[in-house]
Amino acid sequence: MASSYDALVVVSFGGPEAMEDVMPFLENVLRGKNVPRERMLEVAEHYKMFDGVSPINEQNRDLIEALKKEFEEHQLDLPIYWGNRNWHPLLPDTLQQMSEDGVERSLAFFTSAYSSYSGCRQYRENIQEARRQVGERAPVIDKMRVFFNHPGFIEANADYVGAALKKLSGQGREAMILFTAHSIPTGMAENCRYEDQLREASRLVAEAVGHEQYRLVYQSRSGPPQQPWLEPDICDALDEVHEQGVRQVVISPIGFVSDHLEVVYDLDHEAAEHCEELGIEMARAPSAGVHPAFVSMVRELVQERILDGQPRALGPLGLSPHQCKPDCCLYQPRRPAMSAARG
Repeated sequence: MASSYDALVVVSFGGPEAMEDVMPFLENVLRGKNVPRERMLEVAEHYKMFDGVSPINEQNRDLIEALKKEFEEHQLDLPIYWGNRNWHPLLPDTLQQMSEDGVERSLAFFTSAYSSYSGCRQYRENIQEARRQVGERAPVIDKMRVFFNHPGFIEANADYVGAALKKLSGQGREAMILFTAHSIPTGMAENCRYEDQLREASRLVAEAVGHEQYRLVYQSRSGPPQQPWLEPDICDALDEVHEQGVRQVVISPIGFVSDHLEVVYDLDHEAAEHCEELGIEMARAPSAGVHPAFVSMVRELVQERILDGQPRALGPLGLSPHQCKPDCCLYQPRRPAMSAARG
């Protein structure tokens, strides 16, 4: 199969895979940021619950294996590489390997469904820096569009939300679906479509499962108290819905594509404990992960670019562009703040 691309690279956040990796990983995440060491140590404590292993790397390996099978079944002859922002395999090393393998032009799949500085623009900056380090023979990397409203992404999440509803007493007919996403500074949210896209993805999933009670909430806030971030936090939202008489919730991490450490710690530990304290029956839907519809979605996004495949998108927001505008998702923090440090 001839095309203008000769590889796909999966681009992700990265995470430690042993206790001795944790502090070097956090130092990578926080390099250049004015974050107290006490805060870093606090985050490091979360890893002790998991023996220093973030699930994110293994989940990326699983996704890549699923994609290889999907590509083979659809006669899509592209090698798949993988590079991370903050931990091995790091993007410069990956692009160096691609260069040595003769890759000249590659598509990139970012493991983020939404437009934001940290979920899109920063990855593009990471790629440009990696290309600079590799030098003249570095492959050209073109990102694929964000996919928050792609039918495959919605189907995967709807399947898991529907299954979670059925785990609750009464088939969850009285439940509130709480869709969660990573909170970001409001200053970052002002120059991107992050909130609009999250609201639309939540609406599409709720509509797909035929459930009218739902809310979009946030998790994993990590900035200083004086800096405004998107709200409400998941635990604050649980307090609010409890006061409104809600006694069942399904929590769906719609803002994530895999159940990495943030999802597991914030939802399966903190939110689950809070639900128990409040007497709320809770079921947690998995993220898209390696759901067959999600894996097929990635393959379709590739085919859009190399075979002029028919793009698909649900809802009024329509198709997102492949090429970002120069000022797209631009963010200049008013003061240094701790970014997400838990892959």
